[in-house]
Amino acid sequence: MRILLVEDDPRAARALERGLREEGFAVEVAHDGEEGLGLAQTGHFEALVLDVMLPKLDGFTLLDEARAAGVIAPALFLTARDALPDRLRGLEAGGDYLVKPFAFSELVLRLHNLVQRGPAAGRTWAVGDLTVDPLRRRVQRGGERLDLSAQEYALLELLIRNAGHVVPRNRIAEELWEMAFDGDPNLVDAAVRRLRRKVDDPYPDKLIQTRRGVGYALEAPHG
Repeated sequence: MRILLVEDDPRAARALERGLREEGFAVEVAHDGEEGLGLAQTGHFEALVLDVMLPKLDGFTLLDEARAAGVIAPALFLTARDALPDRLRGLEAGGDYLVKPFAFSELVLRLHNLVQRGPAAGRTWAVGDLTVDPLRRRVQRGGERLDLSAQEYALLELLIRNAGHVVPRNRIAEELWEMAFDGDPNLVDAAVRRLRRKVDDPYPDKLIQTRRGVGYALEAPHG
């Protein structure tokens, strides 16, 4: 699942991003309301995690403007303000509400519940005979279930979310390891090789395509 996290506290943002990635989420982070709104409008996210007290644009206004722009992803507000009017404001804005400090396990559970109830519930991605169910993290090819590690699944989800388009190596490195790409392709290429052993090698049609010098694309073979 792809999550947009908007949090202006750098330490909290890093901790939440790291924890969510460890739970198998793909996470994009913004540090103020305007940046978050821009990402929400241009990205395809299963859920939004929004701090309420943000620079430039508060979380409530961010969600209002995102909804006006056609963004339908469910939202979870994070705030230290637990007074009833604040909680009602979050619910009226169309979001769930989690009061700081909170248990990280509760955040993960809330996100799963939001997405399961949200507009993307029941959606699967498919390329050829490969299907990915992002809610259940279930992968099948030719009707057979594939057993992927957390990293393999995260890489496959990144590729299938961008099916038919090249995903550059630097983006793969950033999303899988939270690191800048240093020009050495070995780390990314090794991860792709491991995924290919399960997704492609046992099957006649190869779906993971190499774009030399750029990155990888997931697409059904032509013809």
